[in-house]
Amino acid sequence: MSRTGPIPVPRRPVGGPRSGWPSSEVDVVVVGGGVVGAAAAWQLAARGREVLLLDRFGPGHTHGASHGTSRIYRQTYTAEPYVRLAVEAYDLWRCLEDVTGASLLQITGGVDHGDRTSTTALAAALTAHGIAHSWLDPREAETRWPGMRFTGPVLLQPDRSGRLHADQAVAALTAAAAGHGAVLRHHNRVERLVVRGDDRVDVESAGGRIRARRVVVAAGAWSAGLLAGLVELPPLRVTQEQPAHFPLLGSDPCRPADPGWPTFVHHTPPGDGWPSGVYGLPAPGRGVKVGFHGVGAECDPDRRTYAADPVQLARLQDYVARHLPGLDAARPDPVSCTYTTTPDSGFFLHTRGPLVVAAGLSGHGFKFAPALGRVLTDLAVGATTGSPLAVAG
Repeated sequence: MSRTGPIPVPRRPVGGPRSGWPSSEVDVVVVGGGVVGAAAAWQLAARGREVLLLDRFGPGHTHGASHGTSRIYRQTYTAEPYVRLAVEAYDLWRCLEDVTGASLLQITGGVDHGDRTSTTALAAALTAHGIAHSWLDPREAETRWPGMRFTGPVLLQPDRSGRLHADQAVAALTAAAAGHGAVLRHHNRVERLVVRGDDRVDVESAGGRIRARRVVVAAGAWSAGLLAGLVELPPLRVTQEQPAHFPLLGSDPCRPADPGWPTFVHHTPPGDGWPSGVYGLPAPGRGVKVGFHGVGAECDPDRRTYAADPVQLARLQDYVARHLPGLDAARPDPVSCTYTTTPDSGFFLHTRGPLVVAAGLSGHGFKFAPALGRVLTDLAVGATTGSPLAVAG
């Protein structure tokens, strides 16, 4: 789509009649103002709930998993629930663009290559769901994208794969929530949740104590600490990941990536020597973003270094030099973010009493955010979610 321009001011004053800090009670408190928390606030407020969204940091912060310019959107999953959720998210991203006037999702086409077992399974899932795709010979693909090198047949998904602008997506979701009357308070760290009954939770934060009928927790790397003793979570592994932007070879490092670059996933076969599969996507103004998936060092989110590990960065540069000759491997610009990963990399979407939790999005949750907001809203209001990923406790 070709929408340009800033995200408009909300149609209604932020918070409506409660434009200040709520005095004592609210229908729903959403904890965490990243992409999933903001999506939940939008969906809840759109259904007429009184919503207070609390975030411990300021807008556009770089401490979690929702910042930056680029996230992959794709529907290439083998598990049926994730395909369905991705398809729903596509429609909701487009709806959000219509509501806010923001340009969020750029279709670039997407390619998968490498391990034949993985790519064949993905093609079978696309076929089962009627999602357009085709196979390209590696030489044909390299003619089409001369800056890339491919191993094995290349699976192309032309019209439902692309790039989301992360910062603008969070801002648009927040604006849409505010347009329906939600209140957002930054720099308000939630210290404790105290469940008082089926319809009462005391939310104790830097801004005071609020009583809520429901609390939606989308706190990312801080989920385990906040929910200890309240919700039985799966083991959550928090890691500091470090993809990097690489400029086009011979270009100015600030030149936008060629719009012909697709999003890509290289399913590296066992024995190739890489620590994981590799993903990449164009990042206008930054080059092309390339990263290993889920191989960062475990960390405390409040004690991160934000510094790139030189050994892992060198391996990423080596990968780029071998497989992405159109990029300048000598000029990486590392990015620091967190993954919060479950043992099977699946999502934890769960209710316990008046608490609704989204946790462990495992480094691939951003693309699904507006659909996850819908699922969390259904859980909060007691409606049927239609997703086997969600569990009502």
